[in-house]
Amino acid sequence: MKNIPALKLIILCFLTVLLSCSDDETNEYYTPSVSPVNYNLEAFPYNTLSDYNLFEGDLQNQKPVLGVIPYKPISSLFTDYAKKKRFLWMPENTSANFVSDYEILDFPVGTILVKTFYYNNVLPSNTTKLIETRLLIKKASGWIFADYVWNEDQTEAVLDNEGSTVQVEWLEAGVSKSTNYRIPSESECRTCHKIGNVPFPIGVKPQNLNAAFPYPQEGSVNQLQKLINVGYLNPVDYSNVNTVVDWKDISQPLQLRARSYLDINCAHCHSDDSHCSYRPIRLSFNDTENSDTNLGICVVPDEDVNSSLTHVVSPGRSVRSVLSYRMNSTEESTKMPLIGRNLVDEQAVSLINDWIEGLTQVCE
Repeated sequence: MKNIPALKLIILCFLTVLLSCSDDETNEYYTPSVSPVNYNLEAFPYNTLSDYNLFEGDLQNQKPVLGVIPYKPISSLFTDYAKKKRFLWMPENTSANFVSDYEILDFPVGTILVKTFYYNNVLPSNTTKLIETRLLIKKASGWIFADYVWNEDQTEAVLDNEGSTVQVEWLEAGVSKSTNYRIPSESECRTCHKIGNVPFPIGVKPQNLNAAFPYPQEGSVNQLQKLINVGYLNPVDYSNVNTVVDWKDISQPLQLRARSYLDINCAHCHSDDSHCSYRPIRLSFNDTENSDTNLGICVVPDEDVNSSLTHVVSPGRSVRSVLSYRMNSTEESTKMPLIGRNLVDEQAVSLINDWIEGLTQVCE
């Protein structure tokens, strides 16, 4: 019993050293363990983006807090050249499940998917301008849309699901471009983000995420592995996932690039139970692997878009292909995709035309 004071002194000294180490900002052992995201599922969506506490410091810097994970699909949907930053967050002690290569991950209730649209080199001041931040939030009843429009000072984004337009002029690869950028209404979001009448995300599929991402702390890590590492994805063997390619990567086979472009830009409408399911093509990556018909090759158009167009895809003749014609149009009644762009993606048109010109099938 006489040694108890000495034992207490030893314990006190140990705790003092431990706490002093914990307070040292350079100490590698001290890390916060709970995400500071302001999670109140019943109150979602909040009125402002800052209410969620998804980012630390100045909101416009988009520096994610603990638990908010950046990600990037291998290929991206074209939106009038807008750049995008994407993040996801899940409530504590929840995880997503792998369903299949080509289906979105089965996310838990409370998941928040974040996508900010912005432009660099905006004129006349040659600065970065954030336009909108779209949130998809999974409630018990399903996914809901919440679009936040940035103010001119770039200090806050306010909830607005009504839709609007923003005039933007910027330099793209040194060339001046401008667009009347469309911020979609909730009904416009539903046009693309739905299966049947049920809202769904588009890009968060294993086939689109099975690639490395340069994370600030760890460096380059496979995105599926990263989700497993942080507990956001239940462990799964992703080594054999049938993966898309970056359609801008000219080192990849032309056929794979074309199929990957059509998957991320067109398949959300040209799939079963989607907005354009009545059209005779199916453009999901998994549907085009062994099907000329699904790709529109030698398929006769189901409407008279232009009398010179003979097939959806006419092998060797892009000038007679509906696909090329629609991609190269900005007319509201003709352009494809029908929502999300006012400009022509010239690089994509070139890709699809090269692919069509290289086809050798003979149509009956």
